[in-house]
Amino acid sequence: MATLAEDAGLRDRKGGAVRSFADGGHGGVEMSTVLVTGANGFVGGALAAQLATTGHRLRLASRSRALAPMQEAETFIHGDLGEPVDWTPALAGTDVVVQCAARVHVIAEAAKDPFAEFRRCNVDGTLQLARAAVACGVRRFVFVSSVKVNGEATPTGCPFTYADAPAPVDPYGVSKLEAERGLFALAAETGLEVVVVRPVLVYGPGVKANFLGMMRWLNVGVPLPLGAIDNRRSLVAIDNLVDLLATCIVHPRAAGEVLLVSDGEDLSTTELLRRMAAALGRPSRLLPVPPGILELGARLLGKGSISRRLCGSLQVDITRTRNVLDWSPPVSVDDGLARTARHFLEHRRK
Repeated sequence: MATLAEDAGLRDRKGGAVRSFADGGHGGVEMSTVLVTGANGFVGGALAAQLATTGHRLRLASRSRALAPMQEAETFIHGDLGEPVDWTPALAGTDVVVQCAARVHVIAEAAKDPFAEFRRCNVDGTLQLARAAVACGVRRFVFVSSVKVNGEATPTGCPFTYADAPAPVDPYGVSKLEAERGLFALAAETGLEVVVVRPVLVYGPGVKANFLGMMRWLNVGVPLPLGAIDNRRSLVAIDNLVDLLATCIVHPRAAGEVLLVSDGEDLSTTELLRRMAAALGRPSRLLPVPPGILELGARLLGKGSISRRLCGSLQVDITRTRNVLDWSPPVSVDDGLARTARHFLEHRRK
């Protein structure tokens, strides 16, 4: 099955291959001027910190004035992604854009039309930035998408692959898919090199939401009825995701690719809880309640989606990512969990 890039016909106006960083025998760009959007977010902030140590000339964009200054990095504050933004000051002289900014899942959704809001920010905002990037001569656009473009679940042992047809379920996943397709269409028209990265659940120091809640429960020793779940979930440590994004900035063969990313080791919910408890230095108090009973109870309480995430599988196959980029996750699951736990324990009372 063709990739999204192949479906979009990733060719220039004359039918030839799009211009690559490798054209002219340069073999990739060792030092580039890189704009990272969403630089005050979990992924964008970690990527910026990593790139600051690699010799790239760094530009950071955020719509929050809480953006922390970084030595030798230029900073740009912009408005809402879905509104008109003058990107020229941030893009002039930029070689690569990494789009980490996005509207993500909102627990207490206040928008009257959530789908329209996701589309306005994640599709319209991304394509506005990409068109401005083309106008300013940017060569490559790395888009942080989501595994939700593929779908919400997989049969255990049958992971998503790069070639699977997209099947998003929620407005966030649909908006990411529409943004991907818009970017590849723009690439076909202009020669802009587009790289799409679809992460699974990202964890690491400073992680929020459900992963943080899990650590809190484990740390206080609350017994959890999750000791008999035999599913498989792919996760990705923030260090592994950032390493892949840094690779996509310079690697000649990244252009035109849709890349799935994970730690390369899938865990059951039960095994994840056990390993996380060990990283926290706590016993894992997991009760072996049958998954069927958990799912029934959750449905009765109106929490069916939570039970599906806890009991269901969602796996990705990163073989193509490994092969195309000659890349492997540099951090193991246990090391990633250890770093996450250490940060949690150091900051939990601050």
